[in-house]
Amino acid sequence: MGTELLPSFIIEHYEVREWKHACAILKNDFPNEWEDLIEMLADFRLMKSWITVGGGRKSKVSAWIDSYLYTKGWVEKDFSTKVVVDESEMITPTHKIDCFKNRVALEIEWNNKDPFFDRDLNNFRLLFDLRAVSVGIIITRCDELQDIFKSLGRGSSYGASTTHMAKLIPRVEGGSGGGCPILVLGIKDKLYIEDC
Repeated sequence: MGTELLPSFIIEHYEVREWKHACAILKNDFPNEWEDLIEMLADFRLMKSWITVGGGRKSKVSAWIDSYLYTKGWVEKDFSTKVVVDESEMITPTHKIDCFKNRVALEIEWNNKDPFFDRDLNNFRLLFDLRAVSVGIIITRCDELQDIFKSLGRGSSYGASTTHMAKLIPRVEGGSGGGCPILVLGIKDKLYIEDC
């Protein structure tokens, strides 16, 4: 498995899974994006204040990751896709990618309903088949964080039907990402900081 290509800090602080040599492809074919990813993961901390305050349109976790990567040239990306067969044209809509740079797509699923994983994986599959994406990355939470959420009185806000590793892994292992190489990172409780 290529996860040994990751620094020990990442292995210790994230639950890491990869499919179809995603780490090797990132490190060798997309070294700048790999470096951006490693730096962001090393700098990230899960703040107590981000959990105790209710969300809104975008979680504080997603906003932090987005902002970090946007300063390094990543962008939110919407693709315009269609299939043309003879004279017949079919629009094939995709969903916006949270963070995109040089054929590397990254999605953050912090506290959404778990069908968002299906949307992300289908997006990766389609965009990979269209040669627009070479690697898909999903960052979510480890199941072990539920104990912290409960201790803060936020357990019901982060319920079983929301996005977390136990909901994601079976989908990827079941082939929902198609041929797209995928790297999945679950935020562990070791990254939690009591800042308030």
